[in-house]
Amino acid sequence: MTKQRNNGILVINCGSSSLKFSLYNVAPLLPEWSGNVSHIGSGKGKLEIKNRQHQLIESRSVNFKDLDAAVKEVIRWLKDNDHQDRLLAIGHRLVQGGPEHRQPEIITPQLLKTLDGFVYLAPNHLPDELKTIKAFQAAFPGTPQVACFDTAFHKDMPACAKYYPLPKKYKDMGLLKYGFHGLSYQYILQELIAEDPTVIKKKIIIAHLGNGASMAAIKSGISVDTTMGISPVGGLVMGTRSGDLDPGVLLFLLKQAQLTPNQLDELLSKNSGLKAIAGISDMQELLQAEPNDPKAVAALTVFCYAAKKFIGALAAAMGGLDLLVFTGGIGENSAVIHERICKDLEFMGIILSKTKNEKHAPRISKKRSRVMVRVIPTNEELMIARLTDGLLNDKYKS
Repeated sequence: MTKQRNNGILVINCGSSSLKFSLYNVAPLLPEWSGNVSHIGSGKGKLEIKNRQHQLIESRSVNFKDLDAAVKEVIRWLKDNDHQDRLLAIGHRLVQGGPEHRQPEIITPQLLKTLDGFVYLAPNHLPDELKTIKAFQAAFPGTPQVACFDTAFHKDMPACAKYYPLPKKYKDMGLLKYGFHGLSYQYILQELIAEDPTVIKKKIIIAHLGNGASMAAIKSGISVDTTMGISPVGGLVMGTRSGDLDPGVLLFLLKQAQLTPNQLDELLSKNSGLKAIAGISDMQELLQAEPNDPKAVAALTVFCYAAKKFIGALAAAMGGLDLLVFTGGIGENSAVIHERICKDLEFMGIILSKTKNEKHAPRISKKRSRVMVRVIPTNEELMIARLTDGLLNDKYKS
């Protein structure tokens, strides 16, 4: 079967230790295959590619020392399999674009130069993402590349949630609450609206729970608050990230422990959270260790406590709650975590069904629960494909 030329959107989604990549056919927008390079830098790297039917078409272990090596391998695979003639465009997830760059846009030399100037806002993510864009530009010259920003969904947050109570000069430097996981939230909201357009009138909390975790409060279809702030380190306790801290903690670490800013960044981003409490950052490993490991018990307790607390705070910010959605790797798969987070929230109208939850039903709340609780798998890659297609064809509106 002859492959059609220029009918595919390649989606690239860089993570801290993974690289996801997918090809979507356009008109209509449908997935052809999806790939993932996992455990980058750990010595246990693996490349897997599955077709539309989720059947493995490629699987091998490769020791990728860093993201650059993984990117080169993906580019090699694309060329070896004659995909270069398929590409209509390449869509990239970028964690941060600064205060002025939120909506999807064609990547130009000027945009790359501008984004280089915002590396200080996302030093653990943006440098790798920019290097990845440049690698794909070099490999596929002439193919339009599109930036899809993870902060876009939160751009209309009210000022009371968006700005910190600090002198204006710092806001002018870009110090404000950006929020993240926006592509995931936008996808979930689109799915909900496609099911029931009246959901736009509801008060919704989406809990994107994974190694990186956040929540967003959505009222009348707009993000009115979210747990992450200027960086993806804030908010909930995460796998290796601290979440929210008293500013005094930072001063203590700088003054008393005499950490440098770089050491502080390393501590808060890579050596805090569940890893700091239990020595384990993976949720499944923590649950397996829990019966015999008090530290695992402590880590799980802290994670669920923080999540419970933020649900209450975000519901208060909206003046109520109609729908709670769990998504992300943990949110989609862990019935135990759903149960522990929702325990004792009956006063808010959240009543979980033990049977539905354990069966991984799409709706896990009881019929008499005033707040509906759902589990919806997210798809950031499809959202990037939609936004890229929309930018090129004015087909989808962000």
